[in-house]
Amino acid sequence: MAVRLRLRIRTTEGRAVEAIALLNSGFEAPTPQLIVPIDVAKELGLWPPEGAVEVELETVGGPVRAWFYPRRAFVKVVASDAESKEVLTDVIVAPTVNEPLISDMLADEPEIAVEALEKGLGASTSSSRRSYEAINGASI
Repeated sequence: MAVRLRLRIRTTEGRAVEAIALLNSGFEAPTPQLIVPIDVAKELGLWPPEGAVEVELETVGGPVRAWFYPRRAFVKVVASDAESKEVLTDVIVAPTVNEPLISDMLADEPEIAVEALEKGLGASTSSSRRSYEAINGASI
């Protein structure tokens, strides 16, 4: 089972949205990075891309064209009874993704720890929590 987390994403300009994001340990990045689909980018005022750097991402399915905004948003994990610290992150807009993806470095910053990947258990700070999808039966 995948681990999904509810994120509050706030651009440096102040536009904010909450979204369910997939924690992807295979998404290795040198800085905290969040890949978002176009619908989330629109809500954040990041689409159409203005001021972004066009990049080509290497993926399992081959190269993908995307737009990179360095250090453009603050991200935090939110739960019904707790929130993580806020992390300044790069935002990548990729038309081919259907849900936000959390990089390994972004997962490390707010101290997200996965306890049991198959069961969808994640831990934020000191208490264990089930994946958002497992709790709410969400279909993303």
